Order: sequence, then structure tokens, then C-alpha cells
Amino acid sequence: MLKLPFDPVKRAEEVENLVMRDQKRKYYRFRGARYYGGIATADMVGCCFLCAYCWNYERNMKPEECKEEFCSSEQVVRRLLDICKRRDFNKVRLSGAEPILGEKSFEHIIKIIEGVLSEKPTLDFILETNGFILGYRPNLAQRLSPFKRLFVRISVKGWDEQSFEKISGAEGGYFEFPLRALKYLLDAGVNAWPAIMLEIFGSKGIEELSRKLKGLGISTEELEIEYLEAYPFVLDNIKKRSVPIFKY
Repeated sequence: MLKLPFDPVKRAEEVENLVMRDQKRKYYRFRGARYYGGIATADMVGCCFLCAYCWNYERNMKPEECKEEFCSSEQVVRRLLDICKRRDFNKVRLSGAEPILGEKSFEHIIKIIEGVLSEKPTLDFILETNGFILGYRPNLAQRLSPFKRLFVRISVKGWDEQSFEKISGAEGGYFEFPLRALKYLLDAGVNAWPAIMLEIFGSKGIEELSRKLKGLGISTEELEIEYLEAYPFVLDNIKKRSVPIFKY
């Protein structure tokens, strides 16, 4: 059993070694989803956080136990584009886990972005990430800047060190790295914005996070509000972490 809180740098390295095999990454499904008006989605396995409200909690807690498929970047590109063609979608995304855990997984992602946008340059590519490694390794943001139809959604897991630790399971001292990632991406000219869970942040959490973002020179006009998927196991995990739920 993983002891909380944990070091997310160490966990990212450990998880990457479990979910990357040579240049292939572990995936558990490819699907069309209703989000963003309809989008082709590749769901991965493995994360450097273990968030209380994660809908993919079990797979991300023990990625080594998932009997899923290792896919090359070329295989992922083909499956995403096939879904777009069948469903008449104009957007693709990576979801279900953390795409960027280290250098190997980042290279895998770069090849997917390049493959999708070189074949279908009018598609929008949405990269959903917690932003931790992008903040921890600031040189990575610049490598995303050539992709003008790449959109990076950073899911922020708290408004201060204490809330971050309770929500993400990671040590609170790493709280600011996802916020730094957002700053690095925007400075590099990458389309990026923050997203937060309304029922977990509440109005005070949103206010505090907005203050910190403004302190970094980041506009809060693009702050995306998402809503809790209240599965029974999610509510149970939230209760165990003593994370309050704000009702709206």
C-alpha cells in the first residue's frame, strides 16, 4: 500500500518504468467521448499523483497490475484518427492518467502530437495533464511551442500546500510546480489554461488559487470549472482523505 504523502518525483520515475516498455506506453482503451463537443480519446494508465477524486484511481494506484496493452505512438495516432473519421470528430485527447511522467513518456507524447497534426493539421489536440513534470522540468514547455493546434489543460489539485497534499496524495511542498508549468507554457506561446474541481475547491479555494495565479501574471479568465463524478469509490476516497465537499 502506498504511504501518503509521497514524493511525486520518485513516484513519477517508478510509474514511468512500469507503464513504458521501450517506446510503448500502457493504454487501457480508445473511445469517442462527449466532452469538448465530441472527441477521440486515448485513455492511459499511470500517474505521479493519486488524487482523492480520480475516476481511474485503482488503475493509477497499481499500474503494474493492469493487464492492458502497450501501444507505440504510431498505433495511438492511427486509433485516434480512425475514431475521428468514424465519428466525424475534429478533436483528440489523451486522458485517464498522467501523460508526462519523465523523458521517455514525454518523447512518446511528442511523437503522437506530431503524428496526429502532420496527418490532420486542422484537428485540435488536447493534452490533459496535472502539469507536475512540466513544472519540475521547465525545458519541456518550449518543446511544445511549435504545435499551434495543441491545447494543454492543466488540472490543478489544490490552492495551497495543505489542500494539494490532501487532494493529490503528494507532498505539499510540491504544490507550486503545476502552477509553474502553466507559466512556462504560456511564456513559450503554448495554448494552456488551468482547470479545477468546483465541489473540492469551493469559493474560497478558487479565490485563493486565483490570487496565486495573478501573482504569477496568469489571467484567471480562462479558469475551467469541472464537476465531481460522484462514484461511490470516489466519495469513499474523498472521505478517507478528509477532503470537504462543497455543495452547489
